[in-house]
Amino acid sequence: MSYYERHVFFCLNQRTNGEASCADHDAQAGFDHCKSRVKQLGLAGKGGVRVNKAGCLDRCAGGPVAVVYPEAVWYSWVDQSDIDEIVESHLRDGQVVQRLVLPDSVGR
Repeated sequence: MSYYERHVFFCLNQRTNGEASCADHDAQAGFDHCKSRVKQLGLAGKGGVRVNKAGCLDRCAGGPVAVVYPEAVWYSWVDQSDIDEIVESHLRDGQVVQRLVLPDSVGR
């Protein structure tokens, strides 16, 4: 058994060379909201969910992005209601939110 059931990484990278980056899409707000909702729902901690910041995950064209392990599901979102859906459907109930899954063809 893994220490955490699920581990979520949010790209918070900010590029200074003019290239697109997740920070351009307020990824920090998505991270903050996800971390808060996970705690509110009692999902945080050992045997539950860990929400972490990450540097560039190299999928900038789909930003903002986050990835959930162990399923390796990549998400992009628009607003807090999308984050709520990811938390409640995937992190709590184990159901991938298909409409928010980042297509494999999206890279940097």
